[in-house]
Amino acid sequence: MIKQQLARFHRLDLLGSTTALEKLERLSSWIGRDIYVKRDDTTPLAMGGNKLRKLEYLAADALAQGADTLITAGAIQSNHVRQTAALAAKLGLGCVALLENPIGTEDPSYLGNGNRLLLELFDAKVELVENLDQADEQLQALAARLRSNGKKPYLVPIGGSNALGALGYVRAGLELAQQIEDSGLEFAAVVLASGSAGTHSGLALALSEVLPQLPVIGVTVSRSDENQRPKVQGLAERTAELLGVTLPDSFNVQLWDEYFAPRYGEPNAGTLAAVKLLASQEGLLLDPVYTGKAMAGLLDGVGRQRFNDGPIIFLHTGGAPALFAYPGAFA
Repeated sequence: MIKQQLARFHRLDLLGSTTALEKLERLSSWIGRDIYVKRDDTTPLAMGGNKLRKLEYLAADALAQGADTLITAGAIQSNHVRQTAALAAKLGLGCVALLENPIGTEDPSYLGNGNRLLLELFDAKVELVENLDQADEQLQALAARLRSNGKKPYLVPIGGSNALGALGYVRAGLELAQQIEDSGLEFAAVVLASGSAGTHSGLALALSEVLPQLPVIGVTVSRSDENQRPKVQGLAERTAELLGVTLPDSFNVQLWDEYFAPRYGEPNAGTLAAVKLLASQEGLLLDPVYTGKAMAGLLDGVGRQRFNDGPIIFLHTGGAPALFAYPGAFA
């Protein structure tokens, strides 16, 4: 049902092809458990990442509405803002981004390197704000200001995470389900970073219909289970409503919230160890904000025997450009 309903929605074909599902041979041997990775870090725009899947739907909507400017918001090192700005450049649109400094650092690498440097190359206009505690209202105010200047802005939510953007990961969930079927393997779980919730909600919605016995575990990157759970659940419900389907009975929000401390954007020892381990064992680059924390949760989960039997899939959502904003963390 979800597949048929999804086909009703227009998207830009930006991905080009299916991202790989591959086994991490050396890591699997090192931890004594078969680990596979879904390579959404290899999407083709602006050094890759998961946000492109959401932007396929959001940008199609923006063009259909005649927009000439994409507006969005995030941290100074936001992967989402980076890919939004790159897509705006590719489509000949303007881009204006509200950026906050969530860790309050004055480190010049954080303030000017990594994703922030790329925004300059993509010619995005940046407005620094004290915080994004009222992001929706702040973006609406920005949109009103741009309209008063004759622009036609399109509001892309933080992380691309509204019901329309989440369709990108409904589609990804169906893609992954086909890869799982083709593999002939019985997987124990899918593990991913859970932040603005669009990736988690969309993926879990699709898999709950087509592979209802497969757990989807979100490792939170900024919030406790108590605060993240309603974000994931609510967005999944809105996405199902947009699709015209009901949430499957098997839909279940699973969150691990032990790995995000001390706060969003600030890596802990487990995060840094996970980044170093994947780089040294597989030549695979994680990031210190999302995938490093999610992989730390996966590794700890294996050590604590939190998974059922079978191989585990890690959804790699990208983020490697942010490594260049944290050089001191790896010293």
